[in-house]
Amino acid sequence: MTRAPSNLLAVRSLLLAHLNIDPNTDRAADLEPAEVGIVGDPAHRGGYHCGSDRLDANDYSVAESPRDKAGLTLDAAALDVGGFEVRSGGRTHTLASFSLWCVGQCAANAADTRDIREIIYSTDGSTVKRWDRLGKRSTGDSSHRWHTHFSFFRDATKAGRDQRPLFRRYLSSIGLLEEIDMTPEEHTWLATVHKNITVLDGRNPIGQIYTRMAEGRDDTGAAVTGHPNLKSLGAQLTALQAALTVFSGRDFTDEPAVIQGVLAGLPPEKIAAAIPATLAKQVADELARRLAV
Repeated sequence: MTRAPSNLLAVRSLLLAHLNIDPNTDRAADLEPAEVGIVGDPAHRGGYHCGSDRLDANDYSVAESPRDKAGLTLDAAALDVGGFEVRSGGRTHTLASFSLWCVGQCAANAADTRDIREIIYSTDGSTVKRWDRLGKRSTGDSSHRWHTHFSFFRDATKAGRDQRPLFRRYLSSIGLLEEIDMTPEEHTWLATVHKNITVLDGRNPIGQIYTRMAEGRDDTGAAVTGHPNLKSLGAQLTALQAALTVFSGRDFTDEPAVIQGVLAGLPPEKIAAAIPATLAKQVADELARRLAV
């Protein structure tokens, strides 16, 4: 029988965690569990809400895309999101604004939207619109006046690819989720950079570069002598520290030179005025003695 795949169940849980503001009470303003569906009811036949047991080979959710043909399993590949109204960041956010944001991201071909085949929605509760990545359809039935439908290419559900990044970005953009706004590719890139800069033992390219720098070798393994490397810089720093330790214990003050410099800048009367009377007599006696010689 048709199943709800784990990656779409994860999207469902994410939306309910942040848009079902009062989970203990059914409220029209909240997104309730019954309003977020994946598998069609038992009478449902055809379309992305059904798995292989409820489809024929000509169903549009299989026949129109090689991705759907290759990914066909018992898993459903659709998500319905019902109405909600939340206040965040000084603004009111609704199913209509949510749908427009998601359609805008799909139309811009954001990286985390590329597994979405179509979105069927309404912005006014009257006119039903359809964004179709394949450009084959532009309308939908009247039930989409009060809920928004997302179809995912079946190979994405078969592969179990995480479909939460787009919806996390939406929740982050309206202030309900604190998260860095990054695409899946950017998350992968950041994880790779983090791994490389934290493993510096030669098991990856950056680690190998670090090891060569520390050992003073180039990428061929030959010794580098034309410029400093981490090993030589370490030796120089050690020598500098030893020299500073020696100099820190020395007295570099040349008192006679300091006194001579001060006296050279003073006239005789200033020097005499600076000498106390008792010391002045001693100086005069000493000068008389030297002059008598």
